[in-house]
Amino acid sequence: MENNRGDKQSRGGRRDSRRPARESRVQEFEEQVIDLRRVTRVMSGGKRFRFRATILLGNGKGKIGVGVAKGLDVESSIAKAKAKAKRKLIEIKIKDGSILHEVEAKFSAAHVLIKPAPVGHGLMAGGSPRLVLKLAGVQNVTAKCIGSTTNKLTNALATIEALKKLSNSK
Repeated sequence: MENNRGDKQSRGGRRDSRRPARESRVQEFEEQVIDLRRVTRVMSGGKRFRFRATILLGNGKGKIGVGVAKGLDVESSIAKAKAKAKRKLIEIKIKDGSILHEVEAKFSAAHVLIKPAPVGHGLMAGGSPRLVLKLAGVQNVTAKCIGSTTNKLTNALATIEALKKLSNSK
């Protein structure tokens, strides 16, 4: 369509006005890819390759979620994992940058212990628990992986389970 000035008018201008609001909503969460693997399925015709992505999503104010998804390429697996993480968000209560009480959880072979700490102590944790707690907004805490596994995914899921126990005890 052209108006009398010769400019083209676009139809559905309303759609364009909605997009910035959606983008700002997405940016409130910080994301971190903690694991990206190529997985193989053996079929009669040969091997089929896919990618598995593990994403952490957190707002730094007590909301945290983890998503795991597979896709034919890296981008699609990351997008699927991000959507799953958004659906699985949990909320924890943070007081003075720390958790309210000591909590311990197990997931598969991963075993995680999280203890509160005074202000100024810092985040004393390693590996996946450190990433989970940082994205959740916990600043003063001590965490330890007690389990026998070094798998990033299971250690992250054990940390999430520990934080779920914390949020249930409000």
